[in-house]
Amino acid sequence: MTEKSTVRSVTYDLLRTLKLTTVFGNPGSTEQPFLQEFPEDFTYVLALQEASVIAMADTFAQVTGRPALVNLHSSAGMGNAVGNLVAAYHGNTPLIITSGQQHRELVIGDPYLGNREAVTLPKPWVKWSYEPARAEDVPEAFMRAYAEALQPPTGPVYLSIPMDDWKRPLSGFTRVRTVSDRVAPDTARLRMFADRISASRRPALVFGPEVDRAGGWDAAVALAEKLRAAVYGAPLLDRASFPEDHPLFGGPLGMSVKTISDRLTGHDLVVVIGAEVFRYYPYVPGPYLPEGTELLQITGNPAVAAGARVGDSLLGDPKTAIELLLDMVAEGSARTAPEPMPQPRELPQAPNTPLTPPEVYATLSRVRPADAVIVNESTSTMAQQIEWLPTNRTGSFFATASGGIGWGTPAAVGVALGDRDRGAERPVIGLIGDGSFQYSVQAIYTAAQHNLPIVYVVMRNQEYSILKSFAVLEETPGVPGLDLPGLDIASVARGFGCRAVDVDTTEDLEREFKSALTADTTTVIVVATQPQKAML
Repeated sequence: MTEKSTVRSVTYDLLRTLKLTTVFGNPGSTEQPFLQEFPEDFTYVLALQEASVIAMADTFAQVTGRPALVNLHSSAGMGNAVGNLVAAYHGNTPLIITSGQQHRELVIGDPYLGNREAVTLPKPWVKWSYEPARAEDVPEAFMRAYAEALQPPTGPVYLSIPMDDWKRPLSGFTRVRTVSDRVAPDTARLRMFADRISASRRPALVFGPEVDRAGGWDAAVALAEKLRAAVYGAPLLDRASFPEDHPLFGGPLGMSVKTISDRLTGHDLVVVIGAEVFRYYPYVPGPYLPEGTELLQITGNPAVAAGARVGDSLLGDPKTAIELLLDMVAEGSARTAPEPMPQPRELPQAPNTPLTPPEVYATLSRVRPADAVIVNESTSTMAQQIEWLPTNRTGSFFATASGGIGWGTPAAVGVALGDRDRGAERPVIGLIGDGSFQYSVQAIYTAAQHNLPIVYVVMRNQEYSILKSFAVLEETPGVPGLDLPGLDIASVARGFGCRAVDVDTTEDLEREFKSALTADTTTVIVVATQPQKAML
C-alpha cells in the first residue's frame, strides 16, 4: 500500500475501469472531499440546480447507452432532484446518484448538513439505496451500484457517502465484475404468443419506449410489416419506437380508459411490446378492452407486467422478443391493410397574430434537418408535433416519463452532451412550453457554457394550457394560477449566455431557426402563440 492510496484514489480507478468519467453535479461542501483535485481525464458538468443535474444525466445515459454518474449535495440536493428522479425511474435510465453524508463521528448527533435516514430519502424512485457501513466498502458499493443500475429493468440507484471516507487508506479494489443487460424471453411462451398473433384476424401492435431503448426500432418495423398490422403509439411516450410517418402507424393510442378502449375497437388482438398496459390519465371510465378483444404484453420489467390491468404477460428483452417473433409468426398478406393515420395538416387561410401552434409546427417542418432530435415538453401541443414533425428515426425523440414538468430544458442539454461524447453531430431541438421553461431555466447556462447546438423553441401562450384543458375535462372551473403574464423569456435567456430572439411571424421564425442552426452557441427562440386545447 502506498501512502497516497486511499478510498478516493481507488474509487476513481474503478470509475475509470467502468467508463464513468463524466460527473453531472452541483458541488456542495460535503461532496468536496470527493471532488478535490478533480482528475484531468474526468469531465465535470455543472448544472445550477439539482433537478437539472438529474435530467441532463438522464438523457446523457440514454444517448450514450451506459450509466451516468451524478453527484448531489446531501439531503437538500437530493430533495431538489427528486422530481426529475421520478422521470428517470419511470424511464428506466441507469443513473448512479451519489451525495455526501456528514462526517461519521458527527452523524449520530444529527449535525448540520447531515442526511437523516439517507437511504430512505430517494425511495421509492431508485432501484437500490445504500450507505456503506465502512469507508473500505465504498468502492464495492460503487461496483454493486453499477450492476444494479445496468441490469434489467435498468434504473437509477443511490449511494450516500460520509465525507471523511474518501481520505481513509485503502490498498485497492480488484473485484471488478461484468453483468448482463438483457434477459431472453421464455421461448415456449413466446411461441404460444406467436401462434395467437398468427391466428388473429385484425391485430394491433402497440410499441412502447422499451423498444427504442433496447435498439428494437428496425425489428419493430419489420414485425409490423410482416403482420400487416396497425401500429399505435403507447400512451404518454417518452421514446418513440416506430416511424410516425409509416403507412401502418395509426397515431397515439390515447390516455384515458375509455379513449384507449374506443381506439382499439375492431381489433381482436392487441400486442403491447415494451410499454405499460396502460398509462391512464385522466380517469374517464369505460371497459379496459373492447368486447371480443384480447391482449398480450411483452416487457422487460416485472413490475410493469404485474401492474397490467388486463392481458397475458411475457417477460423478456423487447428487441430480442421481437426478433424471435419475426421467425415465429405467419406472414399476414391476407389481412386488409389498416387505414393510415389522418393527417389533415390544416392551416388558417390568413396568418394569425399570435400564431397558432400548427403554424409554428408547419414552419418547423420546412426547416427541421432530417437528422435532428426533438426533446418535447410543450405538453398541450404534442398532437400537433406528431402531425407536423413525426419521429422517423430511432433515438430521435425524447420526453419526460413522469407527469411533472421541468425535465425537457435540461434534457436537451444531456442529449447534446451525449451526442458529443459519442462523436455524433446532429441538431437538438427543444420544443418547450413557456410554463415548463421556467422550472429549469437555469439549465440553458450549461448549454451556453458548453456551446451546445441546441435550438429551443419556446411557445409563449401566457398560460398553463394543458391544465386548462384538464380543467374543462374534469369539470373543475375557477382553478387559480393558470395564467403566466409578464415573462420576458428572451431577456432571461440572454442573461444566461444564450442567443435569444422574440418572433411573431412564420417568416421571422423560419429565418431565426435557420440562423440558429449555424450559430456557435445555444439559441432560444420565443414564439408568441395562441393557447392550444390539448387532445386528451
